[in-house]
Amino acid sequence: MHIIADLHTHTVASTHAYSTVLENAEYAAKAGLSALAVTDHTPASTDGPHVWHFHNLHKALPRELLGVKLIFGAESSIIDYEGHIDFPHEECKDLDWIIASIHRNQLAKASPDVITKLYLGVAENPDVDMIGHCATTGYEFDYEKCLKKFKEYGKIVEINESSITWKNTSDNYREIIRICKKFEIPVAVNSDAHFCGLIGKTERAFALLEEQCFPEKLIINSDFEMLKEHINSKKGNIL
Repeated sequence: MHIIADLHTHTVASTHAYSTVLENAEYAAKAGLSALAVTDHTPASTDGPHVWHFHNLHKALPRELLGVKLIFGAESSIIDYEGHIDFPHEECKDLDWIIASIHRNQLAKASPDVITKLYLGVAENPDVDMIGHCATTGYEFDYEKCLKKFKEYGKIVEINESSITWKNTSDNYREIIRICKKFEIPVAVNSDAHFCGLIGKTERAFALLEEQCFPEKLIINSDFEMLKEHINSKKGNIL
């Protein structure tokens, strides 16, 4: 198994990341990727760029760079236990790919019941395309209930290499993967790279998927035509 697009990456516009769009595209090309999402943190984050960064993506960047198609997006933060995100609809609607993620510095840990309510709220937000790194420890929830809701509302569940590497989320991901396989819930495998050398590197994520013989047909970024159909059906002819 492998990916043909990395749908969660950061540039120097997020100040705790270390590479430019061009550097990320160079490494994506070296990794044989067909597409790359530029998904920096939104302005309400402590290290997010000004909103003009997102306004300018379509104007300043080409749709293809070094043979890699660019997907213009953002990683928004979930800011309350109702599941609201920090990026308003008027900003989201002009982007291709919106990730909704919990970040520890913006939302305190809470009980599984509270986090379940949060994710049920996120599921109903039409602006959100993917649920980012939802295996974070301290933010566990009713996985089956919420994952089935994500599928109902067309949200992709992320299997995040960075959180597996740095945040000890493997056990939570095993349960998430088990449920996604059982109910045929689509996932995306991403690096969450904050440095260009990590673009497309998802070995630990795939190891967890392979443990459970997870079907490749449910990995939305394992096939370009499958990814293209999914994104274009929501956003128009982007890929």
